[in-house]
Amino acid sequence: MTRDTTDPTETVTLSTGQTVSVPLTLSARITGAVFPAPLGQVAALLPDRLRPLRVTPRRGAVTVLSVSYDRIGDDAMVPYDEVSVQIPAVERTATTVPILSGQRHTTSGFVWTMPVTTEASVALGREVWGYPKTVADISIDAGRSRTHTTVDIDGQRLLALTVDRPPQIPLGLSGYTYTELDGALVREATAIRGQVGGWLHSKGATLELGEHPLAQRLATVDLGTRVVQRLAADCRFTIGPPERLDDR
Repeated sequence: MTRDTTDPTETVTLSTGQTVSVPLTLSARITGAVFPAPLGQVAALLPDRLRPLRVTPRRGAVTVLSVSYDRIGDDAMVPYDEVSVQIPAVERTATTVPILSGQRHTTSGFVWTMPVTTEASVALGREVWGYPKTVADISIDAGRSRTHTTVDIDGQRLLALTVDRPPQIPLGLSGYTYTELDGALVREATAIRGQVGGWLHSKGATLELGEHPLAQRLATVDLGTRVVQRLAADCRFTIGPPERLDDR
């Protein structure tokens, strides 16, 4: 990977030969759900410098997002699908408002795993931001009101996610993700602009874990069946450059 830092928009050439600009804007259809879980159990999935956000008085969360990208930057690579498993989290020194901060930032936090459908998107995620991407077989059945997603890695089922998509309105949201890049913890600013929806505390989502080792690790977390929030967006999704926390 090579970088051109001669202007505020950084140009990055990946090991696969594609060139992208950072910040990078992607066109996406997102469906997801936020599952409550004991704070101690989700804390065990985080790096030491992070702590889980509370989404209820006594619980943190695991967020699972199913994403179909139909444009990446200026058509930098072919469209791909992605499933992101994230832990809503902040730095240990951050000031937060209990429950409110957790429910406002359910799509932000530490990216625990991120299966994708193409090698180019693996290079994009790993080389630019440190996203833990791996190539997987992802099937997204996107109906008008419900999305069903399955993920298999090396022939083993990781998960199956079914979500009833909530109503959407024009909205803009800002957030962040934490990843590990070149041995350092980094943070990326993110922004969503488009049709966005969220529905609190319902049973309109199910998550089934399979036999893959990552699924078995996630199965040690006691995920609640009544989700904290269902999510949907048809949007432009922007990811900023990685920022080393040691430099902040």
